[in-house]
Amino acid sequence: MDTLNRNELFLSVIEQHKGLIYKIANSFKKDDDDKKDLIQEIILQLWRSFESYDARSKISTWMYRVALNVAIDSYRKEKKKNEHIQPLPDNIIAFSDAGDDDDQTNVQLNLLQQFISELKELDRALMLLYLEEKSGKEIAEILGLSETNIRTKINRIKEQLKQRFSKIKA
Repeated sequence: MDTLNRNELFLSVIEQHKGLIYKIANSFKKDDDDKKDLIQEIILQLWRSFESYDARSKISTWMYRVALNVAIDSYRKEKKKNEHIQPLPDNIIAFSDAGDDDDQTNVQLNLLQQFISELKELDRALMLLYLEEKSGKEIAEILGLSETNIRTKINRIKEQLKQRFSKIKA
């Protein structure tokens, strides 16, 4: 394939699947500039490995694998860099008894997002894929785990999240 066709194909693939890149960046970074940096790094790594893409798996599966590896690596580097710094939580949620269902739903979605962001990086990646309604087989392929392990981890994480929500309602 010549360079022009390769470039056009790559740009087309990125445009078609940009949503998954943004979802991963939003799951791993809170700051807008950090999100942009992570998106750029993901796209760079996708470009570098584009020729090695093996058509035996779906393009989205390959992209998730690359993007999650970049995001987890970035998270680990940042965590190591900030080992001794304990920032204050940046999302303090005020509860009120009065409010419509949309407000309550938003509060619950914000809590879910907060709880997921506090999971270990592999568990966070797993829940991101689960919420994207990826099959157990596809999640296993992306994360390099067995389907049984995936099901077990999902059930444990769901139980942890239920417990977190029940503590708030109590």
